[in-house]
Amino acid sequence: MNSIEVHNVSKTFIIVRNRARTVSGFFIDMARFWRRLERVPFTALRDISLTVARGETLGIIGANGSGKSTLLKLIAGIYAPTSGKIAVHGQLVALLELGAGFHGELSGRENIFLNGALYGHTRAAMARRVPEIAAFAEIEAFLDTPLKYYSSGMQARLAFAVAIASPAEIMLLDEILAVGDAAFQARCVAKLRELRAAGRTLVMVSHSAALVRELCDRALWLDRGRLMAEGAPEHVIAAYEAQALSQAAQKTQSFA
Repeated sequence: MNSIEVHNVSKTFIIVRNRARTVSGFFIDMARFWRRLERVPFTALRDISLTVARGETLGIIGANGSGKSTLLKLIAGIYAPTSGKIAVHGQLVALLELGAGFHGELSGRENIFLNGALYGHTRAAMARRVPEIAAFAEIEAFLDTPLKYYSSGMQARLAFAVAIASPAEIMLLDEILAVGDAAFQARCVAKLRELRAAGRTLVMVSHSAALVRELCDRALWLDRGRLMAEGAPEHVIAAYEAQALSQAAQKTQSFA
């Protein structure tokens, strides 16, 4: 059975920007206290279809701006698709931005309860998980200290620890292993292995080819909103890296 089904999904954003103006037009606008604005459509994803089987780990790769994060936000329900349909079968937790939903004036403990509520968990359920969350994040001594006094690394560890403590069947991860020190990253990878072995469904965006090779059952490559390749991680990564090398060579020749 599939955990995630994406059928012919496209997403178009409307970008508002200033129109090009003449000097006389500029003074007219200043006098009227308004600016002429132009609404420009930008299609971030084009006709994407994919499925993620229950218990599968899917890696999504591609250059910056290729639509990877947009796809995760669509699956998470943060964005609505412009066209197409998305079905998610099971409880989902999305770790798209470490620290999102945290409040600097609240303590680490209070932020654990706050984020637990955002993930749909009761206070009693989160209270039982506080010790393991604090231990994983290594913030036991600072658990009742306001978050604004935490270092960025401490906040990143806490955010990841809260997310993985969720019993959700499906987890979305957007470049969360690009932060923190080497020891923290190693613990995160080890925990993801545990979740994978336990049958969780994981969908992760990463620029680390090594991580995708190690953790993912399947990979897909997005380029400027289009699905370029899908299949075994080694084959998809090879195709992506070949294109990247070709583009780099073309740029080098253009500057020669």
